[in-house]
Amino acid sequence: MTAIQTFFLPGSVSNLLSSQSSVTSCRKVSLKFTVSCCSATSPLAVVNGNVEKRPSDRTEVRIGLPSKGRMAADSLDLLKDCQLSVRQVNPRQYVAEIPQIPNLEVWFQRPKDIVRKLVAGDLDLGIVGLDTVCEYGQGDEDLIIVHDALEYGDCRLSLAIPKYGIFENVNSMKELAEMPQWTPERPLRVATGFTYMGPKFMKENGLKHVTFSTADGALEAAPAMGIADAIVDLVSSGTTLRENNLKEIAGGVIVQSQAVLVAGRKSLMQRKGALDITHEMLERLEAHLRAEGQFTVTANMRGSSAEEVAERILSQTSLSGLQGPTISPVFCKRDGRVTADYFAIVICVPKKALYKSVQQLRAIGGSGVLISPLTYIFDEETPRWRQLLSTLGL
Repeated sequence: MTAIQTFFLPGSVSNLLSSQSSVTSCRKVSLKFTVSCCSATSPLAVVNGNVEKRPSDRTEVRIGLPSKGRMAADSLDLLKDCQLSVRQVNPRQYVAEIPQIPNLEVWFQRPKDIVRKLVAGDLDLGIVGLDTVCEYGQGDEDLIIVHDALEYGDCRLSLAIPKYGIFENVNSMKELAEMPQWTPERPLRVATGFTYMGPKFMKENGLKHVTFSTADGALEAAPAMGIADAIVDLVSSGTTLRENNLKEIAGGVIVQSQAVLVAGRKSLMQRKGALDITHEMLERLEAHLRAEGQFTVTANMRGSSAEEVAERILSQTSLSGLQGPTISPVFCKRDGRVTADYFAIVICVPKKALYKSVQQLRAIGGSGVLISPLTYIFDEETPRWRQLLSTLGL
Protein backbone atom coordinates (compact mmCIF):
# COMPACT_ATOMS: atom_id res chain seq x y z
CA MET A 1 0.00 0.00 0.00
CA THR A 2 1.41 3.42 -0.97
CA ALA A 3 0.55 6.14 1.50
CA ILE A 4 1.64 9.41 3.05
CA GLN A 5 3.12 8.31 6.37
CA THR A 6 3.99 10.75 9.16
CA PHE A 7 7.15 10.05 11.16
CA PHE A 8 8.61 11.54 14.30
CA LEU A 9 12.35 11.54 13.79
CA PRO A 10 14.72 11.62 16.77
CA GLY A 11 17.63 14.00 16.64
CA SER A 12 20.52 11.52 16.53
CA VAL A 13 21.22 7.82 16.09
CA SER A 14 23.97 8.10 18.68
CA ASN A 15 21.38 8.49 21.43
CA LEU A 16 21.11 4.68 21.45
CA LEU A 17 24.74 4.40 22.50
CA SER A 18 24.63 7.20 25.04
CA SER A 19 24.54 6.56 28.76
CA GLN A 20 22.36 9.61 29.18
CA SER A 21 18.65 9.08 29.69
CA SER A 22 17.49 12.49 28.45
CA VAL A 23 14.40 12.63 26.26
CA THR A 24 15.26 12.95 22.59
CA SER A 25 13.69 15.86 20.77
CA CYS A 26 11.56 14.93 17.76
CA ARG A 27 10.89 16.52 14.43
CA LYS A 28 7.93 15.83 12.20
CA VAL A 29 8.24 15.15 8.48
CA SER A 30 5.88 13.66 5.90
CA LEU A 31 7.26 11.35 3.25
CA LYS A 32 5.82 9.17 0.52
CA PHE A 33 6.72 5.51 0.24
CA THR A 34 5.37 2.00 0.64
CA VAL A 35 4.77 1.09 4.27
CA SER A 36 3.99 -2.14 6.06
CA CYS A 37 2.62 -2.65 9.53
CA CYS A 38 3.13 -5.21 12.22
CA SER A 39 1.25 -5.68 15.45
CA ALA A 40 2.83 -6.11 18.87
CA THR A 41 1.82 -9.04 20.97
CA SER A 42 2.23 -7.44 24.37
CA PRO A 43 -0.86 -6.57 26.40
CA LEU A 44 -1.68 -2.86 25.99
CA ALA A 45 -3.62 -0.40 28.06
CA VAL A 46 -4.85 3.11 27.26
CA VAL A 47 -4.18 5.55 30.10
CA ASN A 48 -5.19 9.19 29.67
CA GLY A 49 -5.19 8.76 25.93
CA ASN A 50 -1.72 7.22 25.83
CA VAL A 51 -0.92 3.61 24.98
CA GLU A 52 1.09 1.92 27.71
CA LYS A 53 2.50 -1.59 27.89
CA ARG A 54 1.35 -3.70 30.80
CA PRO A 55 4.11 -5.76 32.37
CA SER A 56 3.93 -9.39 31.28
CA ASP A 57 3.41 -12.01 33.97
CA ARG A 58 5.90 -14.49 32.49
CA THR A 59 8.76 -15.60 34.71
CA GLU A 60 11.30 -16.60 32.04
CA VAL A 61 13.90 -14.22 30.68
CA ARG A 62 13.95 -14.22 26.87
CA ILE A 63 16.76 -13.46 24.44
CA GLY A 64 16.17 -13.10 20.71
CA LEU A 65 18.71 -14.42 18.20
CA PRO A 66 18.63 -14.06 14.39
CA SER A 67 16.92 -17.07 12.84
CA LYS A 68 18.73 -17.20 9.49
CA GLY A 69 21.83 -16.12 7.65
CA ARG A 70 25.41 -15.31 8.55
CA MET A 71 24.41 -13.27 11.59
CA ALA A 72 22.54 -16.28 12.97
CA ALA A 73 25.51 -18.63 12.55
CA ASP A 74 28.01 -16.13 13.95
CA SER A 75 25.81 -15.43 16.98
CA LEU A 76 25.61 -19.13 17.83
CA ASP A 77 29.38 -19.48 17.35
CA LEU A 78 30.10 -16.56 19.67
CA LEU A 79 27.87 -17.92 22.40
CA LYS A 80 29.47 -21.37 22.02
CA ASP A 81 32.93 -19.79 22.40
CA CYS A 82 31.68 -18.23 25.64
CA GLN A 83 30.57 -21.66 26.92
CA LEU A 84 26.94 -20.68 26.29
CA SER A 85 25.98 -23.24 23.67
CA VAL A 86 22.38 -23.01 22.49
CA ARG A 87 20.48 -26.31 22.62
CA GLN A 88 17.61 -26.61 20.19
CA VAL A 89 15.76 -29.91 20.60
CA ASN A 90 13.76 -29.51 17.41
CA PRO A 91 15.33 -27.44 14.59
CA ARG A 92 11.83 -26.57 13.36
CA GLN A 93 10.96 -24.88 16.63
CA TYR A 94 11.70 -21.23 17.26
CA VAL A 95 12.50 -21.67 20.94
CA ALA A 96 15.65 -23.13 22.51
CA GLU A 97 17.68 -22.93 25.70
CA ILE A 98 21.15 -22.28 27.04
CA PRO A 99 21.68 -25.01 29.68
CA GLN A 100 24.38 -23.00 31.48
CA ILE A 101 21.88 -20.22 32.26
CA PRO A 102 18.67 -21.53 33.85
CA ASN A 103 15.47 -19.60 33.23
CA LEU A 104 16.74 -18.14 29.95
CA GLU A 105 14.75 -18.88 26.80
CA VAL A 106 16.22 -18.40 23.35
CA TRP A 107 13.83 -17.27 20.63
CA PHE A 108 14.89 -17.33 16.98
CA GLN A 109 13.38 -14.37 15.14
CA ARG A 110 13.99 -12.09 12.21
CA PRO A 111 16.37 -9.30 13.32
CA LYS A 112 13.78 -6.55 12.84
CA ASP A 113 11.26 -8.55 14.86
CA ILE A 114 13.78 -8.92 17.67
CA VAL A 115 13.97 -5.15 17.98
CA ARG A 116 10.22 -4.70 17.72
CA LYS A 117 9.62 -7.34 20.40
CA LEU A 118 12.20 -5.77 22.67
CA VAL A 119 10.30 -2.51 22.41
CA ALA A 120 7.01 -4.33 22.98
CA GLY A 121 8.39 -6.20 26.00
CA ASP A 122 8.03 -9.66 24.47
CA LEU A 123 11.82 -10.12 24.57
CA ASP A 124 14.25 -8.92 27.23
CA LEU A 125 17.58 -9.26 25.40
CA GLY A 126 18.62 -9.60 21.79
CA ILE A 127 21.61 -9.85 19.47
CA VAL A 128 21.22 -7.96 16.19
CA GLY A 129 23.13 -5.51 14.02
CA LEU A 130 23.31 -1.91 15.21
CA ASP A 131 21.74 -0.81 11.91
CA THR A 132 18.67 -2.91 12.76
CA VAL A 133 18.43 -1.38 16.23
CA CYS A 134 18.61 2.12 14.76
CA GLU A 135 16.09 1.43 11.98
CA TYR A 136 13.42 -0.41 13.93
CA GLY A 137 14.10 0.95 17.41
CA GLN A 138 13.74 4.50 16.09
CA GLY A 139 15.38 6.10 19.10
CA ASP A 140 13.15 4.36 21.65
CA GLU A 141 14.53 5.21 25.10
CA ASP A 142 13.66 1.75 26.41
CA LEU A 143 16.36 0.18 24.22
CA ILE A 144 19.83 0.00 25.77
CA ILE A 145 22.96 -1.14 23.96
CA VAL A 146 24.58 -3.45 26.52
CA HIS A 147 27.58 -4.44 24.37
CA ASP A 148 28.29 -2.34 21.29
CA ALA A 149 31.08 -4.38 19.68
CA LEU A 150 30.60 -8.14 19.39
CA GLU A 151 33.12 -8.09 16.53
CA TYR A 152 31.17 -9.68 13.70
CA GLY A 153 28.56 -8.56 11.19
CA ASP A 154 30.67 -5.51 10.27
CA CYS A 155 29.08 -3.25 7.66
CA ARG A 156 27.96 0.32 7.19
CA LEU A 157 24.68 1.89 6.16
CA SER A 158 25.66 4.27 3.41
CA LEU A 159 24.37 6.49 0.63
CA ALA A 160 25.62 5.62 -2.86
CA ILE A 161 25.22 7.51 -6.12
CA PRO A 162 26.24 6.77 -9.74
CA LYS A 163 29.79 7.49 -10.89
CA TYR A 164 28.51 8.88 -14.18
CA GLY A 165 26.21 11.57 -15.55
CA ILE A 166 25.28 14.52 -13.34
CA PHE A 167 26.90 12.78 -10.35
CA GLU A 168 30.35 12.36 -11.93
CA ASN A 169 31.90 15.27 -10.00
CA VAL A 170 29.78 14.93 -6.85
CA ASN A 171 31.93 13.56 -4.05
CA SER A 172 30.34 14.74 -0.81
CA MET A 173 26.95 15.14 0.86
CA LYS A 174 27.44 18.90 0.75
CA GLU A 175 27.88 18.84 -3.02
CA LEU A 176 24.88 16.54 -3.41
CA ALA A 177 22.67 18.86 -1.34
CA GLU A 178 23.78 21.89 -3.37
CA MET A 179 22.91 20.39 -6.76
CA PRO A 180 20.34 22.67 -8.47
CA GLN A 181 18.54 19.73 -10.07
CA TRP A 182 16.54 18.88 -6.95
CA THR A 183 13.25 20.76 -6.82
CA PRO A 184 9.74 20.02 -5.54
CA GLU A 185 8.84 19.01 -9.09
CA ARG A 186 11.99 16.92 -9.57
CA PRO A 187 13.20 15.63 -6.19
CA LEU A 188 16.15 13.36 -5.58
CA ARG A 189 14.83 9.79 -5.78
CA VAL A 190 16.30 7.37 -3.27
CA ALA A 191 15.68 3.62 -3.17
CA THR A 192 16.13 2.03 0.23
CA GLY A 193 14.86 -0.57 2.65
CA PHE A 194 15.69 1.81 5.53
CA THR A 195 12.58 3.96 5.54
CA TYR A 196 13.36 5.53 8.91
CA MET A 197 17.12 6.06 8.84
CA GLY A 198 17.23 7.17 5.20
CA PRO A 199 14.76 10.07 5.44
CA LYS A 200 16.17 11.14 8.80
CA PHE A 201 19.72 11.26 7.43
CA MET A 202 18.71 13.23 4.34
CA LYS A 203 16.86 15.82 6.38
CA GLU A 204 19.80 16.22 8.76
CA ASN A 205 22.07 16.85 5.76
CA GLY A 206 19.95 19.61 4.28
CA LEU A 207 18.30 17.70 1.42
CA LYS A 208 14.75 19.02 1.36
CA HIS A 209 13.48 17.71 -1.96
CA VAL A 210 13.72 13.93 -1.65
CA THR A 211 11.36 11.04 -2.30
CA PHE A 212 11.90 7.46 -1.17
CA SER A 213 10.88 4.14 -2.69
CA THR A 214 11.21 0.91 -0.79
CA ALA A 215 12.91 -2.23 -2.01
CA ASP A 216 14.23 -5.42 -0.46
CA GLY A 217 17.32 -6.33 -2.43
CA ALA A 218 19.26 -5.65 -5.62
CA LEU A 219 19.09 -1.94 -4.87
CA GLU A 220 22.31 -1.42 -6.83
CA ALA A 221 20.33 -1.87 -10.07
CA ALA A 222 17.85 0.91 -9.30
CA PRO A 223 19.89 3.87 -10.67
CA ALA A 224 20.83 2.01 -13.87
CA MET A 225 17.17 1.12 -14.40
CA GLY A 226 16.20 4.77 -14.04
CA ILE A 227 13.89 4.22 -11.07
CA ALA A 228 16.16 5.97 -8.54
CA ASP A 229 18.98 8.51 -8.47
CA ALA A 230 20.65 7.10 -5.36
CA ILE A 231 20.40 4.24 -2.91
CA VAL A 232 20.78 3.86 0.85
CA ASP A 233 21.90 0.35 1.68
CA LEU A 234 24.28 -1.76 3.75
CA VAL A 235 27.84 -1.94 2.42
CA SER A 236 30.54 -4.39 3.48
CA SER A 237 33.50 -4.31 1.11
CA GLY A 238 31.98 -1.98 -1.48
CA THR A 239 32.68 -4.42 -4.31
CA THR A 240 29.03 -4.72 -5.37
CA LEU A 241 28.72 -0.93 -5.56
CA ARG A 242 31.81 -0.62 -7.73
CA GLU A 243 30.68 -3.41 -10.04
CA ASN A 244 27.44 -1.51 -10.61
CA ASN A 245 29.17 1.86 -11.23
CA LEU A 246 28.10 3.32 -7.91
CA LYS A 247 30.20 5.20 -5.38
CA GLU A 248 30.02 6.26 -1.77
CA ILE A 249 30.68 9.91 -1.00
CA ALA A 250 32.23 11.85 1.86
CA GLY A 251 29.80 12.23 4.74
CA GLY A 252 27.50 9.60 3.26
CA VAL A 253 27.94 6.92 5.93
CA ILE A 254 24.81 6.90 8.09
CA VAL A 255 25.97 4.39 10.70
CA GLN A 256 28.87 1.99 11.17
CA SER A 257 27.30 -1.29 12.20
CA GLN A 258 28.22 -4.62 13.76
CA ALA A 259 26.50 -7.11 16.03
CA VAL A 260 25.44 -5.72 19.40
CA LEU A 261 23.77 -7.02 22.55
CA VAL A 262 20.68 -4.94 23.25
CA ALA A 263 18.21 -5.02 26.12
CA GLY A 264 14.93 -3.46 27.17
CA ARG A 265 15.28 -0.99 30.04
CA LYS A 266 11.98 -2.03 31.63
CA SER A 267 12.97 -5.69 31.46
CA LEU A 268 16.29 -5.06 33.20
CA MET A 269 14.60 -3.05 35.91
CA GLN A 270 11.45 -5.12 36.42
CA ARG A 271 11.95 -8.67 35.13
CA LYS A 272 13.22 -10.94 37.89
CA GLY A 273 16.59 -12.41 36.97
CA ALA A 274 17.02 -10.31 33.80
CA LEU A 275 19.76 -8.09 35.22
CA ASP A 276 21.68 -11.04 36.72
CA ILE A 277 21.53 -12.96 33.43
CA THR A 278 22.66 -9.85 31.53
CA HIS A 279 25.59 -9.51 33.94
CA GLU A 280 26.70 -13.09 33.38
CA MET A 281 26.40 -12.86 29.60
CA LEU A 282 28.27 -9.57 29.56
CA GLU A 283 31.09 -10.99 31.71
CA ARG A 284 31.47 -14.02 29.45
CA LEU A 285 31.34 -11.96 26.26
CA GLU A 286 33.84 -9.38 27.50
CA ALA A 287 36.26 -12.03 28.78
CA HIS A 288 36.18 -13.98 25.53
CA LEU A 289 36.40 -10.98 23.20
CA ARG A 290 39.24 -9.46 25.18
CA ALA A 291 41.20 -12.71 24.94
CA GLU A 292 40.60 -13.05 21.20
CA GLY A 293 43.91 -12.83 19.37
CA GLN A 294 45.94 -12.85 22.60
CA PHE A 295 48.63 -15.41 23.49
CA THR A 296 50.36 -16.40 26.69
CA VAL A 297 54.13 -16.47 26.24
CA THR A 298 56.23 -18.35 28.82
CA ALA A 299 60.01 -18.47 28.80
CA ASN A 300 62.99 -19.15 31.05
CA MET A 301 65.70 -16.56 31.57
CA ARG A 302 68.92 -16.46 33.56
CA GLY A 303 69.24 -13.67 36.07
CA SER A 304 70.60 -12.61 39.42
CA SER A 305 67.17 -11.53 40.72
CA ALA A 306 63.57 -11.10 39.67
CA GLU A 307 64.09 -7.33 39.58
CA GLU A 308 67.09 -7.62 37.26
CA VAL A 309 65.13 -9.88 34.88
CA ALA A 310 62.18 -7.46 34.99
CA GLU A 311 64.48 -4.60 34.00
CA ARG A 312 65.60 -6.50 30.92
CA ILE A 313 62.06 -7.48 29.93
CA LEU A 314 60.55 -4.03 30.37
CA SER A 315 63.31 -2.52 28.23
CA GLN A 316 61.61 -4.21 25.24
CA THR A 317 58.49 -2.53 23.86
CA SER A 318 56.61 -5.75 23.02
CA LEU A 319 57.09 -7.50 26.36
CA SER A 320 55.10 -5.38 28.81
CA GLY A 321 52.02 -7.66 28.76
CA LEU A 322 48.66 -6.52 30.09
CA GLN A 323 49.98 -4.99 33.30
CA GLY A 324 53.58 -6.21 33.31
CA PRO A 325 55.44 -9.54 33.26
CA THR A 326 54.92 -12.21 35.90
CA ILE A 327 58.33 -13.43 37.09
CA SER A 328 59.02 -16.37 39.39
CA PRO A 329 62.16 -18.35 40.26
CA VAL A 330 62.79 -21.74 38.67
CA PHE A 331 64.31 -24.01 41.30
CA CYS A 332 66.71 -26.83 40.56
CA LYS A 333 69.06 -28.99 42.61
CA ARG A 334 72.78 -28.65 41.88
CA ASP A 335 75.58 -30.25 43.92
CA GLY A 336 73.07 -31.15 46.61
CA ARG A 337 71.83 -27.56 46.92
CA VAL A 338 68.58 -25.99 45.76
CA THR A 339 69.32 -22.97 43.61
CA ALA A 340 67.38 -20.58 41.38
CA ASP A 341 69.61 -19.61 38.47
CA TYR A 342 66.67 -19.21 36.10
CA PHE A 343 63.44 -17.25 36.27
CA ALA A 344 60.20 -18.09 34.49
CA ILE A 345 58.45 -15.18 32.87
CA VAL A 346 54.83 -15.08 31.71
CA ILE A 347 53.41 -12.31 29.56
CA CYS A 348 50.33 -11.75 27.41
CA VAL A 349 51.05 -10.80 23.81
CA PRO A 350 48.69 -9.86 20.92
CA LYS A 351 48.88 -12.05 17.83
CA LYS A 352 50.18 -9.27 15.61
CA ALA A 353 53.18 -8.74 17.93
CA LEU A 354 53.86 -12.42 18.66
CA TYR A 355 56.90 -13.06 16.49
CA LYS A 356 58.47 -9.72 17.40
CA SER A 357 58.02 -10.58 21.09
CA VAL A 358 59.73 -13.95 20.65
CA GLN A 359 62.65 -12.25 18.90
CA GLN A 360 62.98 -9.71 21.72
CA LEU A 361 62.86 -12.46 24.36
CA ARG A 362 65.67 -14.33 22.65
CA ALA A 363 67.71 -11.17 22.35
CA ILE A 364 67.70 -10.64 26.12
CA GLY A 365 68.45 -14.25 27.01
CA GLY A 366 65.07 -15.98 26.91
CA SER A 367 64.93 -19.69 26.10
CA GLY A 368 62.42 -22.53 26.10
CA VAL A 369 59.70 -20.21 24.81
CA LEU A 370 56.20 -21.70 25.06
CA ILE A 371 53.14 -20.14 23.42
CA SER A 372 49.48 -20.92 24.01
CA PRO A 373 46.29 -19.09 22.99
CA LEU A 374 44.16 -17.40 25.62
CA THR A 375 40.49 -18.24 26.03
CA TYR A 376 39.29 -15.66 28.53
CA ILE A 377 40.61 -12.54 30.23
CA PHE A 378 38.39 -11.54 33.15
CA ASP A 379 38.80 -8.03 34.51
CA GLU A 380 38.26 -7.18 38.14
CA GLU A 381 35.00 -5.70 36.94
CA THR A 382 33.62 -5.45 33.43
CA PRO A 383 33.68 -1.78 32.30
CA ARG A 384 30.49 -2.19 30.29
CA TRP A 385 28.72 -3.52 33.37
CA ARG A 386 29.56 -0.34 35.27
CA GLN A 387 28.31 1.68 32.32
CA LEU A 388 25.05 -0.29 32.20
CA LEU A 389 24.40 0.23 35.91
CA SER A 390 25.04 3.95 35.43
CA THR A 391 22.62 4.08 32.50
CA LEU A 392 19.96 2.36 34.64
CA GLY A 393 20.62 4.71 37.54
CA LEU A 394 21.71 1.86 39.82
